[in-house]
Amino acid sequence: MRGKTTGAARQTTDAASNAAEDRHFVTALARGLDVLSCFRDASKLLGNQEIAERCRLPKSTVSRLTYTLTRLGYLDLIKDVGKYRLGTASAALGASALSKFDARLVAAPLMRELADFSRASISLGVRERLNIVYIENARGDSTFTLNVDAGWRVPIATTSIGRAYLAACSYSERAFLMDSIREENEATWPNLRQQIEASIAQYNDIGCCCSFGDWHPEVNAIAVAFSRGPDQQPMAINCGGPKFSLKPEFLLEEVRPRMIAVAKQIERSVLAASY
Repeated sequence: MRGKTTGAARQTTDAASNAAEDRHFVTALARGLDVLSCFRDASKLLGNQEIAERCRLPKSTVSRLTYTLTRLGYLDLIKDVGKYRLGTASAALGASALSKFDARLVAAPLMRELADFSRASISLGVRERLNIVYIENARGDSTFTLNVDAGWRVPIATTSIGRAYLAACSYSERAFLMDSIREENEATWPNLRQQIEASIAQYNDIGCCCSFGDWHPEVNAIAVAFSRGPDQQPMAINCGGPKFSLKPEFLLEEVRPRMIAVAKQIERSVLAASY
């Protein structure tokens, strides 16, 4: 959105503002990574002006960054339109990072079983700034499922998977994230804070967070988070679909206990592998 600093840009700006106090902080590197984070959809094309607006940086600075990233293979320049897309080096880096998540190997067959049972979309996600990015996805055998894939990002503040993450993360991380969410949503913060706190209480009560039309009026979803061990951020798994075919009663009574069991099985396997 124009005229407003995005969560990605704001966090980079906050970090850069402390650079004078931290001689190890490399502002140029932070800005380059911020440019790459603009490409939330791998197929999306962005020009320097669009990137500058998203990163809240001068266009001249962005031009130098995109030139460098292109020379290194992290971006590809589409000359006909004068815009960029993610390059092969970014794809290789992403694939390497995903390979480090042992939870994906354990989760994939379990997610497939849950997707077949629910006839809905099952996604596994990790936190990226103020979003949850899906790193694994399974779709049930249904005419109507959510068209989501690995790489999708959804906001932490308003989704069931994001709120499940908030319920499971450490107190210090949650405090930081809540403060960041407040800065991003000043006008709606009182109501949003109440919704998040109610979701965390719900998680503590029934073991999952629900979103029945909250994130999108036509989507119902529930989510559960699990631990990856000490000093590791949690991960979360959700089940979602169109509300006309995925009813709250079915999600709570049939899917919820199965999802909780899946999350516990993944957690046990990941924790056992870490020792």
